[in-house]
Amino acid sequence: MIALTRIDDRLVHGQVVEGWLPVLRAKRILVISDAAAGDPTQAALMRIALPEGVSLDIRPVKDGAHAFRAAAAAPERVLVLVSNPADVLSLVRSGIELLSVNVGGLHYAAGHVQLGKAIYLSREDIDALAALSELGVRLEGRAVPTDKTEDILALMEEKI
Repeated sequence: MIALTRIDDRLVHGQVVEGWLPVLRAKRILVISDAAAGDPTQAALMRIALPEGVSLDIRPVKDGAHAFRAAAAAPERVLVLVSNPADVLSLVRSGIELLSVNVGGLHYAAGHVQLGKAIYLSREDIDALAALSELGVRLEGRAVPTDKTEDILALMEEKI
């Protein structure tokens, strides 16, 4: 069962492990990322960061839809982490039914527009999020579970 789908360019890190996992009661993390799937060192570091009893599955984007469907059918609660909006859009366009996505951490880079305290968007991010919204995906901004939920689409309309 998918507990949450989250866009976070850092993938597995402290906010995810200490903030999201306990609240979601997730026992598995599915990372859908070409970079992470192709980097054994990054994969090893993510595994080390996880608490005992939480498993990690890392898949490239081309295998993401299949892995997402398997996670949705799994009996345990699964947190899905994707590093950018374009990859989430790719999943939805490949037939994944996604009602909402948490936009939690897209960090500063030159030329990016700031939406929230930890949400900076490139032009590609903006286009992908707009396309997701047009496809009926609700966009929620929140870094940690205790933060107030922000409407990403409303913030984009206001600031972009």
